[in-house]
Amino acid sequence: MSGPIVRPYGDTTGDGMVQMSFTLPVPHDKRAEGAALQLAGKMGMDPAMLVHAKQMGDGFTFFVVYGRVNHLVDLSAVQVVERDFPLLSAKEVNAVVKRRLRRKLSVVGACIGTDAHTVGIDAILNVKGIAGEKGLEYYRELKVTNLGAQVSVPDLVEAARAERADAVLVSQVVTQRDAHLHNTREMSAAFREAMPAGKRPLLIVGGPRFDEMMTAELGVDRIFGRGTTPGEVASYLVHALITQKAKASA
Repeated sequence: MSGPIVRPYGDTTGDGMVQMSFTLPVPHDKRAEGAALQLAGKMGMDPAMLVHAKQMGDGFTFFVVYGRVNHLVDLSAVQVVERDFPLLSAKEVNAVVKRRLRRKLSVVGACIGTDAHTVGIDAILNVKGIAGEKGLEYYRELKVTNLGAQVSVPDLVEAARAERADAVLVSQVVTQRDAHLHNTREMSAAFREAMPAGKRPLLIVGGPRFDEMMTAELGVDRIFGRGTTPGEVASYLVHALITQKAKASA
């Protein structure tokens, strides 16, 4: 270990205390509580204390366990995707698009497959935005097409073609059986098959369960995780598209 080393704490610095929650498919009784503590022990919590247990429907129990772990974290070994583009205001985004692209930047967004959870894509695209920050529809130089929920991949490709999309934004919240990964791979493969490399839009996916390190594996240009704001997405679009244009004209 070569970098700064840290250890979790709950009551005093470095005490190694952590809190963990999980659900077991058992009804709530003494045996269930013992099972929860056994699981916590196998995960390295010693000692482990059960601080909350509640029946969650028929035959399921939710637990919260508090205990000590001995694990250390080497901060120099942590891998993350750092933001590699400047954050721009809406005014700056509009100005750059108008000056450099000389046309409106076309964005198509959707939830694909069986995913009906539009809260994520709406937070980024709808003018009302999220947490006081307006969505991409607010940007004067952006042309936004929000296809909504449960859009098939072929329909998304056709919409992107019809709208001459510069970027396609896909939100995936449903993750059972890795549905978000399957859908994303299907989407990226469909765009590769339907359009030549120089004509494809930027492919961007977002959702709470994505690993931002998986862009190459999933065949997309960018992955945004939880907490992403419309301003971040708009800034990335401007940066990526202008970078592409500069490379194409070089």
